Amino acid sequence: MTAAHHSLPLGTVVRVVNPATKQEVHVTVNDRCARKSFHFIDLSLAAAKKIGLWRKGTIKVVIIPLLEEPV
Repeated sequence: MTAAHHSLPLGTVVRVVNPATKQEVHVTVNDRCARKSFHFIDLSLAAAKKIGLWRKGTIKVVIIPLLEEPV
């Protein structure tokens, strides 16, 4: 599953959590979207459906970048 974000590096895997339902999905950033005055992520249809966002428009989510290598 994929997503677009304006500043995260392409290829970054992020966990997106719907705080209202606690549903979460891991997506890979593979595209850019317009810069907003707030943090914004555009999820693919499959990812939006998995966390209950389909047909809801926009909602607040938690975006957590996942590290692939230990620091």
